[in-house]
Amino acid sequence: MKTADLKIDLINKITQIKETNVIKEIQRVLDFELNEGIFKLTAPQKKRIMDAKQEVKQKKYITELSANKEISEWLDK
Repeated sequence: MKTADLKIDLINKITQIKETNVIKEIQRVLDFELNEGIFKLTAPQKKRIMDAKQEVKQKKYITELSANKEISEWLDK
């Protein structure tokens, strides 16, 4: 499907949406993608980022290679 066709399909789907929250969320994503407006984090998101930074400082993480190995082992069970 060409980009123009995808855009038309998306526009048609958006016009059928009745739920205001869904429309607002689409607007938020589009604004972020188009660099319009500021992406605001919620308090839980900010806390998780701070927690993650602490985990990195304390070396409480695994490498991508290790994570992929664990996932593969889990999927093979």
